[in-house]
Amino acid sequence: MTLSQQIITVAMCALGTMATRFLPFAIFSASRPTPPFVRYLGKALPGAVFGLLVVYCLKNVSLLGGSHGLPELISIAVTVRLHVWKRQMLLSIAAGTICYMLLVQLAF
Repeated sequence: MTLSQQIITVAMCALGTMATRFLPFAIFSASRPTPPFVRYLGKALPGAVFGLLVVYCLKNVSLLGGSHGLPELISIAVTVRLHVWKRQMLLSIAAGTICYMLLVQLAF
């Protein structure tokens, strides 16, 4: 890539990122109520994303080989327990990931 192509690429990425961050504030101003569909998405999407992450993480787990999926099962238990306790999705995902990496690197 030439320098001008790199500058254009970075500018387009920055513009796209800024547009997705600022557009909701422009569309849904404080003077108008948030549409019911958007409120529904705000309630439904976090659980759907969490479920999608679980399916994606477990798609290649082999119950017949090696550790029989024990690091995954332990990490899921840690994640679920922490999420039920604290109700913080980012904390739950980070703790589950750290638990899994420690188990895979140090225990299994």
